[in-house]
Amino acid sequence: MAEAGVYDRAVSTQAELTAFVLAGGKSTRMGTDKAFVTLDGRTLLERALDVARAVTSDVRIVGEPRKFAAFAPVVEDELPGCGPLGGIHAALRSSGRDLNVIVAVDLPFITPALLQFLVGRARDSAAVVIVPRTVHGWQPLCAIYRREFANLADTALRAGRYKVDALFAEARVEAIGEDALRSGGFGPELFRNLNTPEDLAEARAENHESH
Repeated sequence: MAEAGVYDRAVSTQAELTAFVLAGGKSTRMGTDKAFVTLDGRTLLERALDVARAVTSDVRIVGEPRKFAAFAPVVEDELPGCGPLGGIHAALRSSGRDLNVIVAVDLPFITPALLQFLVGRARDSAAVVIVPRTVHGWQPLCAIYRREFANLADTALRAGRYKVDALFAEARVEAIGEDALRSGGFGPELFRNLNTPEDLAEARAENHESH
């Protein structure tokens, strides 16, 4: 009976969940569009889409349609030039689902298991945001947001406030601390992002050594 319950839960999670890959950044420090740089033979966009599709079939990209329409449905920022909060705002405003996975395209070490873990916590929580918090701080670009967070984001963006985690004091937030993450088998290294050519070269070298 337990196995059937787990299966039913997985199916219902798929049905109530949308995932968004944030790919609208300017990639200034990388010097080229991060979405299309490769790591271990796949672009960062392909890696992010694969991970997102492991938790739901409803996966969309937040970014420019001319760049990304060939890969998945695309959502454009309603308020351009506002950074990741603008992307989260656009995602949630476009969503028809209560629970929404947000993943940045430059987090190539995120795993399906981690997203499933966060989704499971979200389904058992009344919080508006379910977000990891490691020794390095909040991880708002690998988190679950309820659609109502769009209202907070809208108010903040129109006031010129663009920092995502600054809004956490205004919402019901469930922080998933490092102990809870580690108990699920997830270390802080999963949240490492690639911002510069040096970051990318280091990740490629590590991948080469591991093979």
